[in-house]
Amino acid sequence: MWEYTEKVKEHFLNPRNVGEIENPDGVAEVGSLACGDALKLTFKLDENKRIKDAKFKTFGCASAIASSSALTEIIKGMTVDEALKVSNKDIAQYLGGLPDEKMHCSVLGKQALEKAVENYRGAPAMEAGAKIICECFGVTDKEIERAIRENNLATVEDVTNYTKAGGGCGGCHDAIQQIIDRVKAEPKAETKPRLTNIQKIRLIEETIDKEIRPSLKHDGGDLEIIDIIGNRVIVALRGACSTCKASEITLKDFVEHRLKELVSPDITVEEASK
Repeated sequence: MWEYTEKVKEHFLNPRNVGEIENPDGVAEVGSLACGDALKLTFKLDENKRIKDAKFKTFGCASAIASSSALTEIIKGMTVDEALKVSNKDIAQYLGGLPDEKMHCSVLGKQALEKAVENYRGAPAMEAGAKIICECFGVTDKEIERAIRENNLATVEDVTNYTKAGGGCGGCHDAIQQIIDRVKAEPKAETKPRLTNIQKIRLIEETIDKEIRPSLKHDGGDLEIIDIIGNRVIVALRGACSTCKASEITLKDFVEHRLKELVSPDITVEEASK
């Protein structure tokens, strides 16, 4: 018996946004009824090109239903580009966590979102150069590579938990292991020189001013540094960002991600108490 959080149970028993949007701007179907989990996602944009509505139909377990419900709640109000930054980890975190064996449900939601955006933009349904590795569940090498990188997966079992690849006949286990070995053998980024506290503070301020604030202002928002304590950056969101439902995702997947990338991987970003 899986240990589900109360939020997973709530979204399973009372799923949000069930159904299908008529004349959607974006639509995608992922998974397979024959293999156990299938999801159809549709979304509609408003006059400002933000996701006005998102609905889903799914066939699957409690985690699949809860993950789909959570995804539609998360992306409403976002631009398409903002929605694409939502990761399977964000979906799982929104639900208070998922069992490892059910993380593939959050990945299914992420895949549906990406394919629905591809449909909206008129992009090809399958990533260029992708090759089906798991015939049972239709999982490509690109999808497996992305899951390994984004979730730091180390074993075939991990890959199965997150993508379902290898969960059928098992004939693709060797191919999955080869992908794991290849990704793990990729050269790591060079370690940046250690910064003094003053250098770190200045670099944080410079990165926010040049790399982060312009994007926020483009969408009517802004950000103010409240304090910097060691590797903790405490900020307050201003303008449109302060009332956006996706503010937590903006902080983690955009602000924190950029600071980790350009300043230090140890940086964490927190919103100041209101």
